Amino acid sequence: MTERTSASSYPKDGVVVIDKPEGPSSHDVVAAVRRCFATRVGHAGTLDPLASGVLPLLLGRATRLARFFLMKDKEYLATIQLGQATSTFDREGDVTEEKPVPQFTENSIKELLRLFTGKIDQRIPLFSAVKLQGQKLYRSARGGLKGRDLELPHRMVHIYNIEMISRTEATWILRICCSAGTYVRALAHDMGQSAGTAAHLGALRRLRSGDFRVEDAVQPVQLAQAWQAAFRPLEELLPEFPRIDLQPDEAKRIVHGNKILKEVSPGWSRLFFENQLIALAEGLEGALQPMIVLALPAPFASPDRFPQS
Repeated sequence: MTERTSASSYPKDGVVVIDKPEGPSSHDVVAAVRRCFATRVGHAGTLDPLASGVLPLLLGRATRLARFFLMKDKEYLATIQLGQATSTFDREGDVTEEKPVPQFTENSIKELLRLFTGKIDQRIPLFSAVKLQGQKLYRSARGGLKGRDLELPHRMVHIYNIEMISRTEATWILRICCSAGTYVRALAHDMGQSAGTAAHLGALRRLRSGDFRVEDAVQPVQLAQAWQAAFRPLEELLPEFPRIDLQPDEAKRIVHGNKILKEVSPGWSRLFFENQLIALAEGLEGALQPMIVLALPAPFASPDRFPQS
């Protein structure tokens, strides 16, 4: 990535949507973006090094909103390799099983995809960052433990849709829409088992993460010159939450963490003052209680912006 040349050239708060290539880890990309923008950077869901595609990165005050983006639905283009299972459920692992690939009919494929559509109980892969007994699973695996030596955790995930894009005898390319937390490589492995063969994930490209799409992303090498095409300012984030514009006396209470009396619908709202997002609040019994008060720039926090009550 080309290094930044002027601190004032880049925004400090918002989301930049990266099209991550295969190879670097998500943390590698975070570090590069941090150097470029010279601000805090967080992610809204990592991608394995072999995966490519949408990687939304949160800048500055937007890192306070990470919880909302982490639980957004995802969409992937997955390449499933039939005939071999691996220790990591993807192409980077050691081959653990080989089986012939049966002849599939259109109907048998439709039935298989149907079995994995809807809410499914998914076993967490051994090579993952999920913690068991205080230790990340991949560290247990590297210490010599195998899946059969551990009671691997399960989680309920929702597969909204699986579409066959193309296939050969041993390679299927699927478009998968799913809930956050779904392991597509575990899905590939389990599909192979259910189909009477073995399988692993050969390639993965994330097409969408919540509202962020790959068409709106830029590659890391393009970021320094083309960040505007992939940037969303703080005020445009979480449009699914209603916007409430505050009066000066209301804004003053909110930035100090105090609730204000206001008849609003239950749930989250975005609170604005002079077109700046200043907080996220929950509507509770005729009041707005600020739950996330965003750090304010010095000019906005200045007392002369708020008349005395």
